Amino acid sequence: MAEEKPRLSEDWLAVWIGLAIFAISLSLLAGVDLLGWAVKTNVWLQPSEVLSPISKAYAWCPGLLSLLATYVFLLVVTALGAAALRLKIWEFVRGFTVIFWVSYFCWVLGSYAYIAATPNELQKHGISWSLNLTAEAGFIVALLAGLIVGNFFPRLAQSIHAAIRPEWYIKTGIVILGGALGVAAAEQLGLAKAVMFRGLCAIVEAYLIYWALVYFVARKFFKFPREWAAPLASGISICGVSAAIATGAAIKARPVVPIMVSSLVVIFAVVELLVLPFAAQHFLYQEPMVAGAWMGLAVKTDGAAVASGAITDSLICAKALAAEGVRYKPDWIMGAATTVKVFIDIFIGVWAFVLAVIWCTKIEGKPGEKVPVRHIWERFPKFVIGYMVTFLAVLLIAWQVPSLLEKAKPAMGEANVFRGIFFAMTFFTIGVVSNFRKLWEEGIGRLALVYVVCLFGFVIWIGLAVSWIFFHGVKPPILGG
Repeated sequence: MAEEKPRLSEDWLAVWIGLAIFAISLSLLAGVDLLGWAVKTNVWLQPSEVLSPISKAYAWCPGLLSLLATYVFLLVVTALGAAALRLKIWEFVRGFTVIFWVSYFCWVLGSYAYIAATPNELQKHGISWSLNLTAEAGFIVALLAGLIVGNFFPRLAQSIHAAIRPEWYIKTGIVILGGALGVAAAEQLGLAKAVMFRGLCAIVEAYLIYWALVYFVARKFFKFPREWAAPLASGISICGVSAAIATGAAIKARPVVPIMVSSLVVIFAVVELLVLPFAAQHFLYQEPMVAGAWMGLAVKTDGAAVASGAITDSLICAKALAAEGVRYKPDWIMGAATTVKVFIDIFIGVWAFVLAVIWCTKIEGKPGEKVPVRHIWERFPKFVIGYMVTFLAVLLIAWQVPSLLEKAKPAMGEANVFRGIFFAMTFFTIGVVSNFRKLWEEGIGRLALVYVVCLFGFVIWIGLAVSWIFFHGVKPPILGG
């Protein structure tokens, strides 16, 4: 019997779940706190310090109860989504439960004071040093845990397979993130306009420079046929998994082609994720927005790019505070990475349409074959709609009723709790699906060589140069400044 078709795609599920959480958080604007019970993860030395409700209105609620309520809420929401995807609910519930608790435990470990405390927090915790990584270190811990599970415990990975949905989790988180960035933009509207404009300009580089160079290298020096070269060029140069799959469909490549490329993208995104944020902290802490844009241009999956931006945000904020006493407003560096990445995502559908037209009319010699306009819509990443809705909604609220901005900030803070959890689950599940040995057995080595040559030969460095051109001298708001 054929499998039932899902009622919704993961992309649309991300939109609706993200918008639902965003809408519930807006109840705070009317004086009704519906999400204040959600768990907040604190930097800690003693285990009793780590958990608390996000809102002071729920200060009476024990931290463990707050965590349990958060788990139940997300379990119900995602189980409804799993039903829409026609997944086996019990298998999803079992897998999600493991993913949630492992991911959250990793986040807690990353929040340990000796790992996460910034210089201004050392005295508060009674310690003389820390790694200054902030709680975002939990994302790295989750990634490492996922890599261990995926590569050394395949049975466990298989048992939670139904709930391994990194793209769903990260896209939901990005929809929620739009509201938080909307608050930040409303507070510094002039700077926000500059970031969005520069981000739009910077994506031209991804299409006009990256794609052409990668395609040329794959064809000229590695003798790949067009069927392989085009998805590889899109995967390396544009937006990783989504772009490779969209390109493969546009040129009617065999299904194995974009899947192999996508596997490479995930592997190298992990490498970039573990290296580039720390390089940015060391070399670019005086140019924080350059660092953020660099993450958006260089790291090739939505999840890894935004997560790299989040880690870079935390690392550079901590480094700037320690080295220069400058306290940057959080989330602006991540916002630059997300803005650049979202603009790139917006054009995936357009790029796939362009390639489809070229392949139909030029490469395959079928000038009479028409490409329906609906293909653009089918390729378009729907979660971008949700991101823009939450972002613009908060901007509009602040513009129309400026007095509500002070209420919007804690409202988005409550929604952001769930964004953080979705991000942590993304890191863990990305690690789980990165099975290096299996991919090598499938003959991915030659493709990997192209990826290495292009990524480290010019993609990273051109991305850095373009980021410098468009974001040099742009700074996040300074707290207390």
